[in-house]
Amino acid sequence: MTPVSAYQDQRVVVTGAGGGIGAALAHRFAAEGATVVVNDLDPAKAAAVADAIGARAIAVPGDASAVVAEAREALGGTVDVYCANAGLASGGDAFADEAVWEAAWDTNVMAHVRAARALLPDWLERGAGRFVSTVSAAGLLTMIGAAPYSVTKHGALAFAEWLSLTYRHRGVQVHAICPQGVRTDMLTASGSAGELVLAPTAIEPDTVAEALFDGMEKGRFLILPHPEVADYHAARATDPDRWLHSMNRLQQKWEGS
Repeated sequence: MTPVSAYQDQRVVVTGAGGGIGAALAHRFAAEGATVVVNDLDPAKAAAVADAIGARAIAVPGDASAVVAEAREALGGTVDVYCANAGLASGGDAFADEAVWEAAWDTNVMAHVRAARALLPDWLERGAGRFVSTVSAAGLLTMIGAAPYSVTKHGALAFAEWLSLTYRHRGVQVHAICPQGVRTDMLTASGSAGELVLAPTAIEPDTVAEALFDGMEKGRFLILPHPEVADYHAARATDPDRWLHSMNRLQQKWEGS
């Protein structure tokens, strides 16, 4: 007899699910027996992924910052798992336009905050809920050539940590996915910096989904589809000057390429 998945009949929301990691997460949750809201700013992309999944998917396009109410209604009144996956890979340095910084902050951090505000009252009353934040390794480390992205992904990780330490004893489980390069449109858009740092070890979105499910089964907060990120993170914490020096050498290599 085939064992029943822990996610059978769970109600799941995945933002930024029109492609890449989000689409992979939506497909995987549906394959596990969940009903999935596929959210994306692009209605056509959301519909295409939902159609590909079939009866267990519902397309709810729109801004990830304001999707919870409509998604909850589409799922019959309850959200069990929320995947805050939508993100902006904003490049630029300290001189990037204010609008670029604001958009990165709004999507990469505040969309998570707004979702949590909408979800927590029900989850705390029920004593159950799961929040999955797609952060990226940039939130643990950094990324050359992308100040707005790096800073706001640090913020996304900090918020996920805060949710976990504050509510885990009340049944809220939190996971932060921190991959390096993933073969998506976002990697393509990262330009020469992405080609230098991320492309050589890039993985498929399905591998990220597999890492999440393995981490959820084991109750892990940090989900590291690239296991070597754990060593980089440890090196950064234990010897920050040495780590910054090595990253600066990478910066100089990029500038000279």
